[in-house]
Amino acid sequence: MKKSNQEEDKITFKNLRRLYFFALLTIVLTIIVSQFLVQYNLNQQLNDSKIINYSGRQRMLSQKIVKEVLILHYVSDTVSAKQISHLNEVLALWKKNQNTLENGSESLAFPKEKSETLSKLYLQTNPIFNKIAQTTNSFLLNLKQKKQSSENQKLVKIILENEGFFISKINQIVMQYDLETHKKVTEQRKIGYWIFGFTLLVLLLEFFFIFKPTNKKIERLIAKLLSSEKKVLKLAYDTEILTEIKENSVKELKSLNYAMENTLLYCRISPDGSIIHVGEKFAKLLNYTKFSSNKKFSEVLTIDEKEQLNFDRLIFEKQRSGWQGEISILNKENQTIWFDLSMVPVMIKKDEPELLIVCFNITERKKAQREVERLNLENTTEKINQQKIISSKIVENQENEQNRIAKEIHDGIGQMLTGLKFSLESINLDDREKSEQKIEYLKKLSLDIIKGVRTAAFNLMPPELSNHGIVSSLSKLTQELSKLTGKEILFYNKTNFDQRLDSLIEINIYRLTQEAINNAIKYAESTHIIVQLSHSESLLSIIIDDNGKGFDINSVDKKRSSESGMGLLFMKERIQSINGRVFINSIPGEGTRITFNIPILK
Repeated sequence: MKKSNQEEDKITFKNLRRLYFFALLTIVLTIIVSQFLVQYNLNQQLNDSKIINYSGRQRMLSQKIVKEVLILHYVSDTVSAKQISHLNEVLALWKKNQNTLENGSESLAFPKEKSETLSKLYLQTNPIFNKIAQTTNSFLLNLKQKKQSSENQKLVKIILENEGFFISKINQIVMQYDLETHKKVTEQRKIGYWIFGFTLLVLLLEFFFIFKPTNKKIERLIAKLLSSEKKVLKLAYDTEILTEIKENSVKELKSLNYAMENTLLYCRISPDGSIIHVGEKFAKLLNYTKFSSNKKFSEVLTIDEKEQLNFDRLIFEKQRSGWQGEISILNKENQTIWFDLSMVPVMIKKDEPELLIVCFNITERKKAQREVERLNLENTTEKINQQKIISSKIVENQENEQNRIAKEIHDGIGQMLTGLKFSLESINLDDREKSEQKIEYLKKLSLDIIKGVRTAAFNLMPPELSNHGIVSSLSKLTQELSKLTGKEILFYNKTNFDQRLDSLIEINIYRLTQEAINNAIKYAESTHIIVQLSHSESLLSIIIDDNGKGFDINSVDKKRSSESGMGLLFMKERIQSINGRVFINSIPGEGTRITFNIPILK
């Protein structure tokens, strides 16, 4: 019920607001239109006043022309050039004014179009105007040429006769302008009354349809407010209690924040690696200041570009799933620092994912571990070396035996099966239909046997390994396995490695890679496998990536008795026999990466 009442109130106020805005807009438009009309009419009246003024001035100029002509003819004994020039100027001004009144002027805002009555009056005035103008010009010409006064007497008479008619017409024009102006003023007064009446009507409608309903609505709202006052007082009291609780919580949070800032190594970063916030203790450790605030977290964490790229890649790959592990960084003082780092995806602000980085400085622990390893290594070096010698001999004998068996299979069994295939093809029996079916079956069987024998021979000892080295043999291995299994298995020699290694090392590298690929096919059910080989001056690295189902490394390590657990154990023992290291990284449902690092002996 409350929600429906609130919705009705909202709708009512919304409608009243619309009506109120409409009424105000109507009044504003009315005021603007009335003001525009007033200004327009004032301009028209000013223009009409100018026209009447010019008409009266034209009458004065015509009288001045007659006066000047009479003075020059009757009063002056001698006519000067100055007097003639002055009369010429008055005559020119008179003509100009007449042309302006008759044809209009844009600069003076005189209209070109006129009423029918004015047009007739100007049409009647033109012959008289032209007669006076021509006669005056002839009079001035005679004065300049000093002709007989009798001829000028006739011209003066013509001017006097027409001057009265001209003034009479000009008076009629002035009266007509005055009459038309009065009509305009009358129409403007009527329009003003209409606008005034319309404004009063709008105000009246506002009173009945806006102000009165609004007043009633406000009265009801005031009643509701008064009835809600007690509830507000109670809420205020409850709010005070909540505020006190909130202040205590804020104090606790501040204490907790202070503890975090000064005890934990933590920071918040965005998914692209940009820094959002760094704890004080972490900032001091990394020498992070406001001058480096525009850098990415990886750039603040380490000065080594390779480590920066690796960390940016780690953020990109693990920004959704998170990550936990140990990393080493090179700080600005060229010191190596080890961190036990946890990266957790969080959502502090709505729709803005972040990554919370929490670190523990384990540099001292790493130093202690190295010292322990060094001491253990000194105690067990001799034992390990003996074990390596024994393992190497065993592996060497195994490879020799496999080489011998591969040669026997290829040269003996393979040739015999090939002969069997040719013999069976030559069989000719009386029962042609059955013999053909049997022969076809034996053909297929013999081909499968030959293929299996050759595959076994290739797995036991590939000729590429002894003849061309590890790079060529791994390339051949991936090609053959891709053909046999139908999987997409690719090999990349990223750094163009072309060195030959010790035969025992090459054999072990080959077997390790073969084992990793077979595991990816057999256990991980992979469809795409990539083998990458790269090297530096002292290290050869082989990485096998697959898109299989992955596995939990910890659970596999615990099950040493299982086939997969033993396979990983044998893989680690084999890599240790050539002083190498293996790194296995697998995510269930995403795939597995196995990395072999083998030192290159000079």
